[in-house]
Amino acid sequence: MNILTISGSPHLHGDNSTKKIMYGVVVALLPAMFIAIWYFGLGALQVIVLSVVFCLFFEWVIQKYLVKGPVTITDGSAMVTGILLAFNVPSNLPWWMVIIGALAAIGIGKMSFGGLGKNIFNPALVSRVFLLVSFPVAMTSWPKPSPVTKTLVDTITGPTPLGFIKEGLGAGKSLAELSQHLPSYAQQLMGQMGGSLGEVSALALILGGIFMLWKKIITWEIPVSVLVTVFVFSGILWWINPQHYTDPFFNLLSGGVMLGAIFMATDMVTSPMTRNGQLLFGFGIGLITMLIRVWGAYPEGVSFAILLMNAVVPLINNSFKPKRFGSARVAVMGK
Repeated sequence: MNILTISGSPHLHGDNSTKKIMYGVVVALLPAMFIAIWYFGLGALQVIVLSVVFCLFFEWVIQKYLVKGPVTITDGSAMVTGILLAFNVPSNLPWWMVIIGALAAIGIGKMSFGGLGKNIFNPALVSRVFLLVSFPVAMTSWPKPSPVTKTLVDTITGPTPLGFIKEGLGAGKSLAELSQHLPSYAQQLMGQMGGSLGEVSALALILGGIFMLWKKIITWEIPVSVLVTVFVFSGILWWINPQHYTDPFFNLLSGGVMLGAIFMATDMVTSPMTRNGQLLFGFGIGLITMLIRVWGAYPEGVSFAILLMNAVVPLINNSFKPKRFGSARVAVMGK
């Protein structure tokens, strides 16, 4: 009797590598990065450079002197974390807060779990929430995109569109009155509105997402399920009461939905492995985001939604297991 011995998975080898994937993500982030620098000037550039440099530095220090293992800062993962962290903060965030954020992202969000591939939560979002809790005023002071903000000082700040709507409705104003002061869809697409560096231009983020789909860095399930859930949920509320709830296009183009759906939720380490699991994961992110936006105290909920769904990824993976190779044959033989 011949015995077939099969080695452990994976059995297929492709030309992708961690380094190639990570630098592909960096390329996909470039359009949004250029738009952020164009609108916010030197402040945006300073935040991005500091975030990337210190994410690389802290990963090197931790790996060399604490973990005492191989140094992997050239694989691009720390660089991606640095860029995404910068995309989640205002362009006027003080330099020392950016450094603290980099330490939180790498030290707490990534290396405390053992490094790349072992972290449960998205490191950049861990840092964002850490900074938001530690420095709430600085993390909610949004420079307005205008030529005045091309310097590092004397920036004009104001609420984001989501924050403006939240504050106005809380003060008893009507949505029709508030809508007159909101940016148009074209301005939201191009990035002419207040927000963090990665929230300003939906078009730039979409272009980056198309590039990653083309390069097969990500798949469509998570971004589409997030965006469809936000669109449908907000559309139902808007249909019920258009005088109190914003329309679905506004909810897609404002805040961090595009950034979260395309670049944060699709992190292959912290997202489910199967297609059905990814669809459920994206649905949960979209639903929690809208619940926080509509009924929560905070005007934006994308970061919290992704982190909450990161926590249940092991349960999702356990519930949506792919069929094992040869399982049908074993079942037949066992009869």
